Amino acid sequence: MSASQTPPRKRFAVPFGLTLVLLLALLWVLLSFATHNFMTERNISNLARQGSMIAILALGETFVIITAGIDLSVGAIAGFITVVVAGLLTQGLPIWASVLASLGIGLGIGAFHAFGIVSMGLPPFIITLATLTSLRGIGLLLTNGATISITNDAFTEFSLGDVFGVVPNLFAVVLAVALPAWLFLGHTRWGRYLFAIGSNSEAARLSGVSVVRTTYLAYILSAMCAALVGLLLASRIGIGNATQAEGWELQAIAAAVIGGTSLFGAVGSWHGPLLGAFILATINNGANLMNVNSFWQRIITGGLIIVIVYSDQLRRRKR
Repeated sequence: MSASQTPPRKRFAVPFGLTLVLLLALLWVLLSFATHNFMTERNISNLARQGSMIAILALGETFVIITAGIDLSVGAIAGFITVVVAGLLTQGLPIWASVLASLGIGLGIGAFHAFGIVSMGLPPFIITLATLTSLRGIGLLLTNGATISITNDAFTEFSLGDVFGVVPNLFAVVLAVALPAWLFLGHTRWGRYLFAIGSNSEAARLSGVSVVRTTYLAYILSAMCAALVGLLLASRIGIGNATQAEGWELQAIAAAVIGGTSLFGAVGSWHGPLLGAFILATINNGANLMNVNSFWQRIITGGLIIVIVYSDQLRRRKR
């Protein structure tokens, strides 16, 4: 074989997931030197709790974004569920029944989103934005703008507890959600259908994929993850208030994007949004410890989104 026919050398590419892990580790190392109390047991436990709820929201959001959709209502759903579960517990309903009812409402909201998209032809942005606004209003109407205190100690103590005295309960819930998400996205045909729809929904339909059912599944999973976060949030703060979790939908989308989920669809993973959420939580936690103005935290998050989305566009152009 002549020199001109020598095959090109393959470039070594670091897996994106490993890149995120290294970035998170680098942030931890830098913050451990920059602050005296970052690596304390109390702060790490607090960091795990801070990132857990956004991680679950981001994972649910990822199911939708993979299909080239979007769900802007997840923060409003979480806030609304705090009102629902607080009201049910106040009325004396058992915890298990209150939890099931709250998750059922999440399921119904997700099905409503999918119905609006596949049957009414509404863009995902519009239907979920309408739900965001409506749920905030409904929650405020139900409570007359007041806050409902949760007096059920067993419910509120869950967010403060630890598994075996080591892993915070909130983080354990993340792991409990991540395992089925891994199985779903990587080892089921329905997970493959999500990617197929995000790549080309018409081609997927012609290939025998049930676009309608898969769309319903994606939005139901997203809304139920948001409802679960609402339950965890109510447990942590001990109140029900429709204004809670305001802006969390943007943090969830940011975490998903930072984790490698493409806003153009067909690209995403179960672990990326989780790592993205804890990267954001680490930045916010470190900034608070260093007394950095909270406005800078938003600027940093916005800058990360711009850089990563632009990098995603460049990668797509090279294909």
